[in-house]
Formats: sequence, C-alpha cells, structure tokens
Amino acid sequence: MLVNLQLFAFLLLQEGGAVSFDLMSMWNQMGWLARAVVIILFIMSAYSIGVMIDRMMAFSAARKQSRLFAPAVAGALREGKLDEAIKIADRYKKSHLAKVVVAGLQEFKAHDMSNDIPGETIEASRRALERAEAIVHAELKRGISSLATIGSSAPFVGLFGTVVGIINAFKGISSEKSTGLGAVAGGISEALVATAIGLFVAIPAVWMFNLFTSKLESLDVEMGNSSSELIDYFIKRSAAKAGAGK
Repeated sequence: MLVNLQLFAFLLLQEGGAVSFDLMSMWNQMGWLARAVVIILFIMSAYSIGVMIDRMMAFSAARKQSRLFAPAVAGALREGKLDEAIKIADRYKKSHLAKVVVAGLQEFKAHDMSNDIPGETIEASRRALERAEAIVHAELKRGISSLATIGSSAPFVGLFGTVVGIINAFKGISSEKSTGLGAVAGGISEALVATAIGLFVAIPAVWMFNLFTSKLESLDVEMGNSSSELIDYFIKRSAAKAGAGK
C-alpha cells in the first residue's frame, strides 16, 4: 500500500508542472464546500488554542498560589487562629486549595460559635468541603471537554473535505474528458489539504486534553487531601474544646 502511494505521488509530481502547491492558488481552486470545511477547521483550531492558553494559565496560577497558601494557612491553624486562616485564604483567589479550605473554615466557624453538637459541626464542615471541591473541579475543568470533542471530530471534518475533494476530482475527469493526473490534481490537492488540516487541529487537542486531564486529577487529589487534613483538624479542635469544657 505504501509503495503504491509513493508511486502515485511520484507520477503526480512528474505530470509536467500541472500540479501547483501554492496555497493561494489552491484556495482559489477550492469549491465553496471545501472552503467551508477549511474555515470550520480553522475556527476549531482557534477555539482549542484559546482553551489551551486559558487552562494553562489557570492551572499555573492555581499551583503557584497554592504553594504560597499551604504553609501560611498551616501556621495560622497550628496557632488556632481561624479568622487569620480565613483572611489568608481570601488573599489567594486563584488557589484551588484556598477555595476549598475557606469553605470548610467558614462553615466550621459558623457552627462552632453556636451550640451545635460537635458531630453535626464536623459533618456540616465535611459537606461544605465536598461542595467546594465539586465547584472548583468544575471551574478547573471548564473547556477541557471541548478539546476532546475537537480532537475526535476534527479528523472526520477533514475526512469530509477529503470526500468533497475526491468528488471534485471525478468532476474534473468528467468535464475535461480526460483520465490523466492533471484532470484530478486539483481535487486531490483539496482532499489532501483538508485531511492535513484536520489532523493538525486534532493531534494537539488530544495531547492537551490528556495533559489537562492528568493535571486535573492531580489537583483533585490535592484538594481531597487538604479536605481530609482539615476535617482531622476540626475533630481535634472539637475534642480539645469538649475536654476543656469538662
């Protein structure tokens, strides 16, 4: 199969200069349907690039601020300063850990100041942390699923352009009453361009989708660990408060 393709390419190039790979002339030769396919692929590419840049900036900011937030809030909690810990979390708006931790701290503080049973306070704080994790996960995941959609659909859009190019190639044979390669070169070039652009759009989208999915799983683990550690802190604080009250 590969040998046949190489032979066909060689014959196509030997067709007395009938084939031109100039992009502008190729665009002018395309039919309106083939042009629509190329435009759609470029729109998909532009959108995927925008999502990639946006998610890279969001993940980078979350990582950077979380590295600063974690030791600062740990120091405040060791000293039992809940208000100070909440203020620290409010300063790191882009940190995924801060968004989760501040929700648990605020819920625990609200119940801790009331006369609720300690077990109910811990359970309410746990639910607040779970809700915050779900919200932050959805925020971080925004746009990533579209990369999977583009990665899976772009080759088929390009394949559609390939089919259109082949149809135009057969039309060229019919109109010119010729079966030479020159009669089909234009349609074949359309088909190859559409296929190439489809792959060019799909491959980076799939790569970045896998990369972002891996990063998101790592951030989810960090949020889960922080929530678990915070619940342990609440349990110890409630136990210490109950022991001091006796």
